[in-house]
Amino acid sequence: MNIPQSNLSRIVIVGGGFAGVNLAKTIANKNAQVVLIDKHNYHTFQPLLYQVSSSGLEPDSIAYPLRKIIKKHKTSFFRLAEVEQIVPENNEIITSIGHLSYDYLVIATGTKTNYFGNKAIQSNSMPMKSVPQALNIRSLILQNFEKAAIADTKEEREAYLNFVIVGAGPTGVELAGAIAELKNNILPRDYHDLDPDDMHIYLLEGAERVLPPMSEHASKKAEKFLTKLGVKVRCNTVVKHYDGSTVTTNSDLKMESETLIWAAGVTGAPIQGLKAEALMEKTNRYNVNQFNQVEDYPNIFAVGDIALMTLEDYPKGHPQVAQPAIQQGKLLGKNLLRLIDNKSMKPFVYKDKGSMATIGRNKAVVDLKHYKFGGFFAWFVWMFVHLMSLVGFRNRVIVLFNWTYNYINFDKAARLIIRPFKK
Repeated sequence: MNIPQSNLSRIVIVGGGFAGVNLAKTIANKNAQVVLIDKHNYHTFQPLLYQVSSSGLEPDSIAYPLRKIIKKHKTSFFRLAEVEQIVPENNEIITSIGHLSYDYLVIATGTKTNYFGNKAIQSNSMPMKSVPQALNIRSLILQNFEKAAIADTKEEREAYLNFVIVGAGPTGVELAGAIAELKNNILPRDYHDLDPDDMHIYLLEGAERVLPPMSEHASKKAEKFLTKLGVKVRCNTVVKHYDGSTVTTNSDLKMESETLIWAAGVTGAPIQGLKAEALMEKTNRYNVNQFNQVEDYPNIFAVGDIALMTLEDYPKGHPQVAQPAIQQGKLLGKNLLRLIDNKSMKPFVYKDKGSMATIGRNKAVVDLKHYKFGGFFAWFVWMFVHLMSLVGFRNRVIVLFNWTYNYINFDKAARLIIRPFKK
């Protein structure tokens, strides 16, 4: 892999998400050689993927080159590769471009879409975990508008204009709100030959309320906002089958739709090679201690969504969102430097900064430890937090400009079918 030999301890980080990037930045130019490996050459700001898929932002405004993050650090290296296996007995990994030894290995591979074993849904639905997948959704939505405009029958037209989103967590809620704004603001302007009343957005959730991880206050507010936007919310509804055109649920709800977006859950994305006991099979997350060390592997660590740290306050592990990943990445960076200096590590303590979700223009919900609120102020807070969390000054400027333009003009400027999608 052409990584130079060094007297410094080699720390290999697999994954350029929130955890991996914050870890790499923490230990850059310190007493270690850092090798960051990812199958993409960019970091993705996943909380805003839904805005790419709904034509609100271009992908380059939420993606940032990984090499640019470490370019000033002479002892840091990036390799574009996929890690295929860990060989712990040799302190080595096998990748798509060769083998590499390590002194310390950090697994920060995050999650992948969980279809719960339903092959039909996996084959025919649209996931949204990466920039290419978000672009596929954007293309499909716009292509369906075009096909609806030339449909011969009302039934065919409605199938193109029925959008089904499965999973009413933050991703599903935010995407449903964004597509509803397409219906309310874009469809009447761009497609004069289509009746907006023929377009329907269904948000299906297996639990008894939307936003199950958040408070009941946030759930009620979010559902009220969604309903006002015209989204048809159906709780206690599980999708059983989807063949690409017909959605079948556990109730009498059945519909024709050319678009089913799957946001119903995630599972860990582990790497082969570690013994089975190191992995929680149900969630595919590595069992780690309070120092993020993988069980029985003192020089292998897991951080972020792939790590399962069971504590009294978090018996099912920390939530699989950005903040735990960021905090774990930063602390592990400091702990690895302590290990190299033969010092003891500090245990991880999660500082919960709250959770939030936006439903659309002037509509959001925020859960803080002692305060819960919704509406315009929550929407403003949501925008500020996400804007400041983006990697790179350029990205912040571009996103702020796009949001300002969209707010003033009730418009989504990125309505381009750059790469047509074929089912």
